[in-house]
Amino acid sequence: MTVPEQHPGETFGRAAQSLIYRAGVFGRSPRVPVSPRELAAAAERRMTKQAWRYVAGSAGQESTARANRTAFDRWRIVPRMLRDTSRRDGSVELFGRRLPAPVLLAPIGVLELAHPEADLAVARAASELDTPMVISTQASAPMEDVAGELGTTPSWYQLYWPNDDRLAESLVARAEAIGASAIVVTLDTGLLGWRPRDLDIGWLPFSRGMGIAQYTSDPVFTEIAERRVPASAGDRPTLTAVRSLLTMARRYPGPLLRNLRSPLPRSAVETFIDVFSNPALDWGQLQWLRERTSLPIVLKGLQHPDDARRALDHGIDGIVVSNHGGRQVDGAIGSLDALPEVVREVDGTVPVLFDSGVRGGADVFTALALGARAVLVGRPYVYGLGLAGQRGVYEAVRNIIAEFDLTLALAGCTSPADVTADMLRRV
Repeated sequence: MTVPEQHPGETFGRAAQSLIYRAGVFGRSPRVPVSPRELAAAAERRMTKQAWRYVAGSAGQESTARANRTAFDRWRIVPRMLRDTSRRDGSVELFGRRLPAPVLLAPIGVLELAHPEADLAVARAASELDTPMVISTQASAPMEDVAGELGTTPSWYQLYWPNDDRLAESLVARAEAIGASAIVVTLDTGLLGWRPRDLDIGWLPFSRGMGIAQYTSDPVFTEIAERRVPASAGDRPTLTAVRSLLTMARRYPGPLLRNLRSPLPRSAVETFIDVFSNPALDWGQLQWLRERTSLPIVLKGLQHPDDARRALDHGIDGIVVSNHGGRQVDGAIGSLDALPEVVREVDGTVPVLFDSGVRGGADVFTALALGARAVLVGRPYVYGLGLAGQRGVYEAVRNIIAEFDLTLALAGCTSPADVTADMLRRV
């Protein structure tokens, strides 16, 4: 992890804090707001209407997104005093790798909505922090390019399991080739959730060729798309349709002029729409995946303890308790409410990770106290990306890790191992 400028004896949290205060002496305030609420508000002002609706929106009436935060409000930290916390080690081990903090960057698609450098900027920031990045299947850059920017920083690969097994196998093989440390199978998106913010403006980025770089860079997908003849919609072209075709052409590999003359960009979009979702996926298919990769397999999206038990029965290597940040099922349980039961069911057999609703370092502490090994951070780093590109991602994630380090100390702990359930009270 790249430690902020510091004086001898300062830890990561104090160093980050001191850096901001010292800059303030010269009249410089953070470009990326430290307050989670102000961070989101600043990102909303900067991003386009379509981008903001897609990134910030959730399913239905967005009650699940609210439940994620309300679940955190039900727990309070009980600090312990007179413990020497001058030296701390926030690192954790996952799948044989020692991570400097119990934080990973969650897989988020279509990052080009926030910044043109998209996943590449995020990867460079993750490399600065030595914080693992879970590369999304819906990335705006091929996984090989993202891994190149990460360097030696661990990458995991998130698999949206398509309905074409040859394509699934190709994506997994590419993830192995880039040196990914794990395959994270997202289970809660067999179909897209009902998202009113996007529906109200009839806007889906994938239908314009955004967020499908993993597909257009894949040989199996390209073969499928090339065999397909785009169906004629029969509608009279509109200015919006022409703009959409231009967007598709810009994002398809190759020269723009050639792509404008070619049916392939549109064919790729239509092919993606056909292969993306796989609502028929069931437990039996996990064995198929196990036979095709030696990497640890992590299931993301589990909420019920019975599903956790079935995951163990199928030899799964890790679990992420998640409801997709509230983006899939409205009225669902908050992820933090689901975490303790899943942890009890797993009983230390495999690592349990957590995401959905993490906004600050105290949230990381709370999730660890309830049994998570580490957390995945999502929207905050996208807001930072929208505000300041790579630097914005770095500062947004640095602030979360710094606050976790200080919370660890102020609660009387020196490592994640010290963070236990008896340090919380339910209110």
